[in-house]
Amino acid sequence: MSSESSSLIVLPQTNQLLGLYTIIRDRTTPRSDFVFYADRIIRLLVEEGLNQLPVSPHTISTPTGISYSGVRFNGHICGVSIVRAGESMEQGLRDCCRSVRIGKILIQRDEATALPKLFYEKLPDDISRRYVFLLDPMLATGGSACMAIKVLIDRGVPQERILFLNLLAAPEGIKVMQEKYPKVKIITGGIDANLDENKFITPGLGDFGDRYYCI
Repeated sequence: MSSESSSLIVLPQTNQLLGLYTIIRDRTTPRSDFVFYADRIIRLLVEEGLNQLPVSPHTISTPTGISYSGVRFNGHICGVSIVRAGESMEQGLRDCCRSVRIGKILIQRDEATALPKLFYEKLPDDISRRYVFLLDPMLATGGSACMAIKVLIDRGVPQERILFLNLLAAPEGIKVMQEKYPKVKIITGGIDANLDENKFITPGLGDFGDRYYCI
């Protein structure tokens, strides 16, 4: 899967990042280490998301009395986590953005149809005027992500203002999202080989929510 599309951004596969993924993929990694190193990757994803925001020229005066021509961010952001695993990424966003607003969307699989079903949403009232960091650690089939994006669009958020942050993505999920919402930016830490017969990402890292939250 190529990362050349402007809607798909993959973090640079540095030795540091590959080392972090080796730790969190390891089935023997204890929960405390899994959380610590996953949080480091989440922070990198948030930083890359911030890199995608528009800026405008802004000149300031430094403590030495010299003018400096820099930039400032345009627009406001908010986070929206897909419950529950997406909530693990909220602190990483708060660490980078003070007093950031965060909404939540709960999507679960309907046992009768095996399709994602919206159960709950709580979003900032002014979300249509913000850039939205949609948070979910794994992009597998793309079903939940696409449903969450539809919720955001229905609330007036333009596709081009949605940035979907995830630690691992499967080619199948990327394809579904790019076909349905081509203007949404996918920012991922890595693209794995494929989905198995149970729709799990392989080689993957297991159930992210269970490993992050359960002892």
